[in-house]
Amino acid sequence: MRLNPLCVLLAVSALSACASPMPPKADDALRIPMSYLPGELLMADKLDGQRWHDGRYVDLSPGQHELEVKLQFERASGGGLSDENETIQVTCHYRLHYDFQAGQQYRVHGQKQGWKGYVRLLDEQGQVLARGKELRCGAF
Repeated sequence: MRLNPLCVLLAVSALSACASPMPPKADDALRIPMSYLPGELLMADKLDGQRWHDGRYVDLSPGQHELEVKLQFERASGGGLSDENETIQVTCHYRLHYDFQAGQQYRVHGQKQGWKGYVRLLDEQGQVLARGKELRCGAF
């Protein structure tokens, strides 16, 4: 059995993120966690144009913010000459704009859908509040 190096890297990254404890958040900050399905990875990348230091979540103050995230997943390569079992690593970048309200709970959910993916901002009941705009998507 041949292991895909990208799968191994994703698994190690996911496990190491789980191993490190979440830092405490400021009392007045909203913590927005990233959620995704097994075999996928969603990471916060930028908050208001600045690189974010921990991809598992973002902490922000109430008000309007711009969040950039990246969703990584594997899909069948689909190349006519390649092995049917071959997969490629796909990375999609998305931007979300939202006016976050104090006292509310939010999460960003990403998921592959067909050959691409999608990202949504959800409230605590799972209702879609905003949809991520795809910036780019491909085998990077």
